[in-house]
Amino acid sequence: MVEMQSKMAALGGDSSFYVGWGTLALINAGIAQSRRRSGLNWFLLSLLLGPVATFLLVSVFREPPHGD
Repeated sequence: MVEMQSKMAALGGDSSFYVGWGTLALINAGIAQSRRRSGLNWFLLSLLLGPVATFLLVSVFREPPHGD
């Protein structure tokens, strides 16, 4: 247990940061799907950009018009 904690410290952080980042990516994927966007693409983009992807998804990319 102590060895694992020392490895986490060597990697530069607390595991809750990674859990939060991953949770945000999942939330972004859900938002993207509700706006008829690719959930997988937004999930992967969110892993890289995090909160910036959330801002883009909510403010810039609006729901596309409905196709008849």
